Amino acid sequence: MNQAPQDSPDEERHLSFWQLLKSTLSAFIGVQSNANRERDFKHGKVSHFIWMGLLFGLVFVLTLMGVVQLVLHFAGA
Repeated sequence: MNQAPQDSPDEERHLSFWQLLKSTLSAFIGVQSNANRERDFKHGKVSHFIWMGLLFGLVFVLTLMGVVQLVLHFAGA
């Protein structure tokens, strides 16, 4: 009897939160190793990267707005 090949445990592995965060931060600054990029495409879910990117983008914009408000406050404007 011929059975379909089983997925190896490596195929079923998903990215951890920290791996996802590291990959998202690397994408924002434009640096990432080829091995990590291949891992992301093989084991990551697009929806997770989209949500992490949106969340990080929002945090980044809010941080910039806070820094600008702080500078304006100390400048007396």
